[in-house]
Amino acid sequence: MRYTLFQVPLPLNPKHGASHYLKSENQTLWSRNAARAAKAKGVVDETVSVAPSEGRRGSKVIVVHPGSRFLRIGKASDVTPLTIPSVVARKHRPPVPAPQHVPGIARQREGMARATFAASQNNDEYAVQVNSDDPYDSKVAAILISLRDRMRFYKLRVTQNAASIASTFNEQFIPETIPESNDPFRIDWIHGPTEEEYVVGEKALRLADPPGLGYVVKWPFYCGKLNTRDYSSIQLALNDIETLLRVTLKERLGIDERAITVHDYSVVLVIPDFYDRSYVHAMVRMLLVSMGFKQLCAQQESLAATYGAGISNACVVDMGATKTSIACVDDGLVLSDTRMSLNMGGDDITEFLYVLLHQIRFPYKDVNLARSYDWNVLEDLKARLCTLAEGDVALNLYDFVVRRPGQPAEKYGLRAYDEIILAPMCLFEPRVIEFDQKRQGMSSVSHPDVTEDIVEQSSDHFTQAMVISTQHLLPAAVLPSAMLSKQLQSLPASGPQTPGVGSQPTFAVSPQPAQGGPLPQPLNLGSSYKAEFIFVDASNFVDVVSDAPGADLADAPIDETRGEAPPGITPADSTTPVPTASTTPVPASAIGEGTADVPMEILDHEEGDIKPSIADALPIDAIDQPVQTSAPVQIYPGGYTIDVCFEASKLPLDVAVFNSARAAGGDEKIRKYLQAVLIIGGTALVPGMAHALESRLQAIATPLVPNMEKVQIIPPPKDVDPRVLAWKGAAVLGKMDGVADLWITAADWDILGMRGLKERCFFL
Repeated sequence: MRYTLFQVPLPLNPKHGASHYLKSENQTLWSRNAARAAKAKGVVDETVSVAPSEGRRGSKVIVVHPGSRFLRIGKASDVTPLTIPSVVARKHRPPVPAPQHVPGIARQREGMARATFAASQNNDEYAVQVNSDDPYDSKVAAILISLRDRMRFYKLRVTQNAASIASTFNEQFIPETIPESNDPFRIDWIHGPTEEEYVVGEKALRLADPPGLGYVVKWPFYCGKLNTRDYSSIQLALNDIETLLRVTLKERLGIDERAITVHDYSVVLVIPDFYDRSYVHAMVRMLLVSMGFKQLCAQQESLAATYGAGISNACVVDMGATKTSIACVDDGLVLSDTRMSLNMGGDDITEFLYVLLHQIRFPYKDVNLARSYDWNVLEDLKARLCTLAEGDVALNLYDFVVRRPGQPAEKYGLRAYDEIILAPMCLFEPRVIEFDQKRQGMSSVSHPDVTEDIVEQSSDHFTQAMVISTQHLLPAAVLPSAMLSKQLQSLPASGPQTPGVGSQPTFAVSPQPAQGGPLPQPLNLGSSYKAEFIFVDASNFVDVVSDAPGADLADAPIDETRGEAPPGITPADSTTPVPTASTTPVPASAIGEGTADVPMEILDHEEGDIKPSIADALPIDAIDQPVQTSAPVQIYPGGYTIDVCFEASKLPLDVAVFNSARAAGGDEKIRKYLQAVLIIGGTALVPGMAHALESRLQAIATPLVPNMEKVQIIPPPKDVDPRVLAWKGAAVLGKMDGVADLWITAADWDILGMRGLKERCFFL
């Protein structure tokens, strides 16, 4: 009898070891499909070139670039795409819900008097003293301090009592009625009842009273994903997207699926840099299976933008309506660890402009941001008024026209001062943006336990740049204990510092454990809250660097003869002690849903120092309170106790760009990408945006990056709208011969699914 069930394996057959099965390219599924297609066309030899089809190159390729506000679609052979509002109005059974606007900007408390920002007692016209205890007024005052610092550097005069003068004028203004015969831009509103089940695009925005006509107006895209706040089901959102595409293809491009012409077209889909895998899966399935396109190629926005700009290496900053994405492109490949996604964009500027104008008695009293025509009024004002050039700040008179259904057009006058520059400054000072409120109602597209991949991809939830940016929110236990103890023991008790504006403290720099080298001296660039956002990973634990609130002009040299420097890089002054880092047990409410009793490096600050929402997780009055250890700890992807992606989306724009470049590698990589920053998107059209970002990046990079030269912003090519640059790059890709290796067909998708797309894309 045998004592074991183990079977001794037979020796390997030499014939099998020398087999070429699935070892050559012509045995893959892709090669077999190509051979089958060539055989169907009567081509025997694959080396024989196929005669080119009639028409221009790219005339059979449709390029689709979805956006939260606009859908850009067109043939690859076209010069410019069609820009269609990404909105669908669909019939709804009564009662029809009224449109709602989710506020994303902090508001003043109800019943609070309008805040006055008076000058200080020392007759300094650039100083700001807020006479209010409302948190909103404190946040606006902090942004105003940043603006005044930059105006001080440029020696621009400040108009005193400008808010009172503007408020008096706006409150007494009487609008002028424009006859319909004299209004060349009048809108043909849809008043009567209509039997159409749905209307899309511009026609949906011309509905006079959507609830009264029985329509519900929805925007299926939001922040690079599906709008799960307004849709109860993912399929409903995809149904509206498919309806929007079908109507646009039929009415604007003459492509109808009923005539089986859509099967002759290929499609290039532009997806976000930091994409949701389930969103890509849903869009590809819809285009290939539901709509029946011949083949598809997916491309990331940043790489498409570099194709459109004709460059191979750049740090692309895509500033859209609801999000701002940042990624570094290196020779035709998006570096996955450098991707950042900020939850702010042009819509936040529009809403903040409305809040600021409301404080100076906006003459149009009945404005409601939930109505499309009122939102368009604010969008028009933003496009014509907003600027980031400090020299344009003046008490000027502006006009705008309000066109409402069933009423004649009215022309209003408006006086405004610094509201036109404070509104776009919210991208660099995002303290007024309510990130938690904007996220309410949003849900995940897919269930976390359902995936087609065996191995979980951590890059789908966060990137290295996001981890760098949220290092200060993580528990100290995340760092190696030896590094943490060495860092805490070597913290300086005091050091040279620069007096901050408004009597706010500055922060010391956490020393960097160098290999045998001396610790760096504490840096001082002002007293802004941006100190907490500039971090590196644990292997190169460096700094907590503060950046001057707004006046971050490191590109201007220091005049040693006069002792002047840009506000943000000023000579050292050792008269005031520097708050140092301390180790204090963090309360359970400080990090996510609660953590254990672990130390965390925090920065002491005075009560007057205003912290943004990303640092509000650590309240001042909770430092000395006992730790609540009974609260359950919520673990997010990657084993973190915080939502890294969400917390990183609160960063100021300049800090996020710097951290993205830092995640690319060493100092050489940082210098490489900061000298090639490409700004695209609709928000890039704000005058002065390039200089504003360039000067702030210079102030951050100069003290941190050795041999850092001038930061350079690359403008879009001449006569090219930055809003369509990504679309044009995708159209260039669709006309190239190399795109033949990137197509995926419906048959491939049916067999392989997302694995087939992964074989064709470098980033999945």
